[in-house]
Amino acid sequence: MKKILILNGPNLNLLGVREKGIYGDQSFETYFEELKSQFPNLELSYFQSNSEGSLIDKLHEVGFSWDGIVFNAGAYTHTSVALGDAIAAINTPVVEVHISNVHQREAFRHQSYLSKNCKGIIVGFGLDSYRLAIDSFTK
Repeated sequence: MKKILILNGPNLNLLGVREKGIYGDQSFETYFEELKSQFPNLELSYFQSNSEGSLIDKLHEVGFSWDGIVFNAGAYTHTSVALGDAIAAINTPVVEVHISNVHQREAFRHQSYLSKNCKGIIVGFGLDSYRLAIDSFTK
């Protein structure tokens, strides 16, 4: 059974509460249960942290033995060379995801320090961005 980690960065623990016009009104924990039912043949795991170092530690922990990582680094996408380096250092393929279309937002959100080291990028499909990313590992 393939093992896929969903890794969420800062402020994504507030999904369903924060800026509902951008991020929707559903918590990630509720959505994660839906994902597990949609992908019964995958072992899905979820980890969220507001700390850059914890995200790097998790990438190192699973990045040599798991089959895929779906990563929404939140604002760290646009600021963290260290997360980009961590993705480059591991073997497990990573799909970068964003709930909103970052290219329709502030200019600083158009830059990603992760993208060049990722298998692909999915932006702007709401929480469904995660499903699309997971699906890319089933092909």
